[in-house]
Amino acid sequence: MLEHLTDAADPRLADYTRLRDVELRKSLEAERGLFVAEGEKVIRRAIAAGYPVRSVLTTRRWVASLADVLGPATVYVVSDETMEGVAGFQVHRGALASMERLPLPSTETVLDPAARVVVLEDIVDHANVGAIFRCAAALGVDGVILSPRCADPLYRRAVKVSMGAVFSIPYARMDNWYTGLDELRGAGFQTLALTPDQSATALDQVKMGDRVALLLGAEGDGLSSRWLHEADEPVCIPMSPSAMANGVDSLNVVAAAAIACHGLMRSADLSHQES
Repeated sequence: MLEHLTDAADPRLADYTRLRDVELRKSLEAERGLFVAEGEKVIRRAIAAGYPVRSVLTTRRWVASLADVLGPATVYVVSDETMEGVAGFQVHRGALASMERLPLPSTETVLDPAARVVVLEDIVDHANVGAIFRCAAALGVDGVILSPRCADPLYRRAVKVSMGAVFSIPYARMDNWYTGLDELRGAGFQTLALTPDQSATALDQVKMGDRVALLLGAEGDGLSSRWLHEADEPVCIPMSPSAMANGVDSLNVVAAAAIACHGLMRSADLSHQES
C-alpha cells in the first residue's frame, strides 16, 4: 500500500526519525523490537531471512524496484528532500525499511551444529561488528557469539556495513561474560584468543580440532586479560619484521578477523581432506 507523504515530521514516520541520535536509536530499537535496513539488497536479504516488514520509506524512483518482495507492506513515498529530512543523511541506496526483530537463539542453539565460530568480546563499534559479520559469512564461519556488552548487529550501521550478512549467519548473545568461555569449552570448542602479541603461537601453526572458537577483542584494548588467560591458546597473525621496525605492530580488528577467518576455513578444509 503506497502512502505519499510530504512532511518529515509526520508521526507515521516515527520509526525512521532522528537516526543520527545514537542513544535514541538504541532506546527505540530495544523498546519497539525493530531495526532499520538500508538499501534494496539489504532489505531483500532481511525479508528472505524471515524478518517481518513494518513499513518501507522510499522515494518515487525506487518504488518499483522493491515491489516484488513487499507484498501488502505499507510503503511511504517521499521526495529526496523529505527523505534526507527524516533520516538526517542522504539515503544513497534508495530505501529504508523498518523491520521487526526475531527472537535471538540461545548460544547452545548456535553452537550445537557449528564447527567454526567467532566470539566477539565487547566490540562496541557498530561498523566493526558489521564488517566482522561480513568476513565471517564470506569465509564459512558457522556462527557468531557476542559478549553481553558487544554492539548490536542489527543496529542500522552494522546492518549496512555487513551488506546484510548479519541475516545470513546465526548469532547469539552470552548471558554471562564471566562464564562464557566455560560454555564454549563445555560444548567441545577449542578456544583461540587472537592477540597482537608476537610471542603467541602463529595462527597458521596451530593444530586445530574439529570445533574451534576464535576470540576477538575490541580494537585498541583487545581481549580482556581474563579471556586471554582462560583461552586454550593465545594466537597471533605474524607481522612483517620490516613493518614492526617501522612501528606497524598490529592490524585493525576487521583486517585481523578477515585473515583469521580465512585461517579457520583453511583448517576446516584440511581437516576434511585428512578424514
